[in-house]
Amino acid sequence: MRKDKTIFVILHIVNTIFIKVVSSNKTVNQIKAMNSQFTMLLISIDVAKKIGLPYPIPFYSQNGSTEVLLRGVNLGSTGATIMSNPTNSVLQSLNQQLRQAFEIFQLLQLELGQETATNFIQSSTLFYLSFGKDDYIDIFRSKSAKSPGSNETQLSRILVDQMTNAIQYLYGSSVRKFVFMGILPLGCAPRFSQWTNNAVSGGGHSGDRVVCADEINNLILEYNAFLENRIISLNVELADAQLIFCDVYRMMMEIIKNPNAYGFENVNSACCGIGMDNGMSGCMSMNMVCKNPSTYVWWDLFNPGRVVSSLLADSAWSGQLLPDICRPTTLQKLVFS
Repeated sequence: MRKDKTIFVILHIVNTIFIKVVSSNKTVNQIKAMNSQFTMLLISIDVAKKIGLPYPIPFYSQNGSTEVLLRGVNLGSTGATIMSNPTNSVLQSLNQQLRQAFEIFQLLQLELGQETATNFIQSSTLFYLSFGKDDYIDIFRSKSAKSPGSNETQLSRILVDQMTNAIQYLYGSSVRKFVFMGILPLGCAPRFSQWTNNAVSGGGHSGDRVVCADEINNLILEYNAFLENRIISLNVELADAQLIFCDVYRMMMEIIKNPNAYGFENVNSACCGIGMDNGMSGCMSMNMVCKNPSTYVWWDLFNPGRVVSSLLADSAWSGQLLPDICRPTTLQKLVFS
């Protein structure tokens, strides 16, 4: 494998995994690939563009050679959960994607030798993880109009424990750089904004002001806080590891509360969907798309639009638009450190 190459292999472990090969002086000469999942994963696509990455091939299409790895490998799926979900075959679990990552590690060992592969993974990989959203969506959908119960209030600890296990596994496989994206405010999404604390009639918003479902957002905030605290602890516990947390919730709420400041006109309805606020079902056809997508905060019932994703990516990358979103450093500094 040429040392003057830089490659990013993407997993949708929470969204994406980047694996890069850098030159001996730690400068990035060429970056090869990256990918993402669904509209929320547009954030990782935008980050890839900032680094200069092309679109990687799917994991199951790669032929098992490092030459393919130089072009990048996409381990993602259209949806992924931390916990296994036997009732939904569309959603890949965290463990499923970890097994795919393990296959990549094995391939590197076969091609490069164990010592060289270990050194390569340790010095040249960055895992970008954005799990959890689909876990909560499954739970909130199953609850319908009912409020979350006590079991859901314990979910954050269970999910973060599973993420911690994944971190420790990847760290044991020599990965040293991690990016974790928090969960966005699902209680403000068109599908759930109608589900307000007091079951407000007539929908979940008043005029142009969105009224988010606090009981949902409180659970999301609990998960995000617990995950960030765990990341702070792991930064101390894991020698020479670098882990950052990006507060997607805070980024989204800034846009939702001040849409006009960012050029948005509609913060309540989805651009594409059906039902109240286009939030009862997803976007099944391009004929359903609104006339001016760039003016909508939400693309569909759960996911932000393209422009929002670009704003989130800018903030996570450099911190110039919304500072201190990623902590303790920006994604840009982590990528090129």
